[in-house]
This record gives sequence, structure tokens and C-alpha cells, in this order.
Amino acid sequence: MNHLASFEPRHFLWRVDGKVARVQLDRPERKNPLTFESYAELRDTFRALRDADDVDAVVFLPNGGNFCSGGDVHDIIGPLVGMEMKELLAFTRMTGDLVKAMLACGKPIIAAVDGVAVGAGAIIVMAADIRLATPAAKTAFLFTRVGLAGCDMGACAILPRIVGQGRAAELLYTGRTMSADEGERWGFYNRLVEPGALEAEALDVARRIAAGPTFAHGITKTQLNQEWSMTLDQAIEAEAQAQAICMQTRDFERAYRAFVAREKPVFEGA
Repeated sequence: MNHLASFEPRHFLWRVDGKVARVQLDRPERKNPLTFESYAELRDTFRALRDADDVDAVVFLPNGGNFCSGGDVHDIIGPLVGMEMKELLAFTRMTGDLVKAMLACGKPIIAAVDGVAVGAGAIIVMAADIRLATPAAKTAFLFTRVGLAGCDMGACAILPRIVGQGRAAELLYTGRTMSADEGERWGFYNRLVEPGALEAEALDVARRIAAGPTFAHGITKTQLNQEWSMTLDQAIEAEAQAQAICMQTRDFERAYRAFVAREKPVFEGA
């Protein structure tokens, strides 16, 4: 098992309290853009989370009033213009691997958005399990505005499942900003929170999840992702098998014994 509580990344901020990890990009003066290095380190961190027994939930927080301004114009976009196809494909696969790692990490991810979340920043928010935002959040999948397709890092697969095909198409074709109110109304954001309460609210959600049956939460996350490509019959059978596995955990027995004793169950994640 990996132990990530003492992990010290080079390209973003990381802190673990209890079993809740906090992630923040750390270039607030530039609205927290991503670099080649931060992309890769985030990907590797979420991959490591799958086997980490000291983290049960992750909160991705803003920094300095903004979440993420996407790929850095000077550090990423400039160099990409001069690359050959092989290098370009290596980069786009790496960015997609970050989303794959987030989906496969087995831990619920809560994105807390304030200010700008655009480009790859919007994708990171999209790939989270639960999304909170302030009324000032501005979210844009702005790839077409830099001459690229809207189909970046899984956007054409994931975004329609969150907001619907027509709304996703509008956002991906135009690259326009989705306001916080629109995001909440369309189901992209679970709810809006005032700026001063955003971090506390996101951490509260994460702590409540981390206090639950975390093995079962991992199963839930797996099924939420895998059932996208299943028929209904396949999904029902997969869930029957998944739930039977969860019924073998001690947490299931703990919940039963607590109910009989009229006590609140204390889950241990196994």
C-alpha cells in the first residue's frame, strides 16, 4: 500500500488531514495554470491514490480566488506549436491519463471551484465526483477558442452525461463561459456556496464520505464509471456482484450490529 500523508509534491500543494487529502495548484498570480510537470505529477498522484490506505477522499481546492486557468500559454501552448505529431500525441495522451487516473483512483473527489476554471481546469472539475462552486465561478471548455476541437480529455464522453447532449454541445462548440447559476441549474455543480464557506463545505462533504464505508465507496465509484458502457441488464448484474462483495465486509456487519444496538455505526473501511 502507498502512504501519501507525507507526500511532498513539487508542482502543487498537498496536505492530508485525517484521511482527507487537499490538492491546490500553486500559481495564484497566474490563476493557477497547468504545466507539463504539474500535469504529470497530478496524474501520478491520482494513480498512487488507488493503493493508498491513508487517504479516503480528495478535495481539489482553488488558490488565490481561482481554480485553474488551464494549460499555461507560455509553458505549454507555445512549445506545442513547435512539436511534431509524435510529441503532440504523447502530450494529449498524458493529459487524458490524468482524467483516467482521477476516475480510477477509487476515492471520491470533491472539486471546490471559485473564480476561473477553464480549459483543462474545467476538465478537472468535470472529472470530479462532486462539484461545489461559488457564485463567482466561471467555467469554460474553451478549446475551440485556441483553434482546437472540443473533444479534449474525455469532454465529449463525460460532459453530456452531466449536463445533457445539447448543453454540452453548446459549451464545447462555442467555448463560452458557463456561469455558476447555469452550472448549478444544469446539474454540473451540486450546489453553490458563498466564497468564505467553500473550503469548509467541501471538506465537510469529504469528511462525511471518509467516515463512511470507504471500501463500498470505492465500489460505487467503479460502478458509476463502468456502467456508462453497459446495458441495463449488464449493469444490474454487475451491481448484484458488487453488492455481494460489499456484504462480505465487516462494515456491513458493523452497520447491522449498530442498528440492533440503536447506535451509530463506526465504519473502518473493510
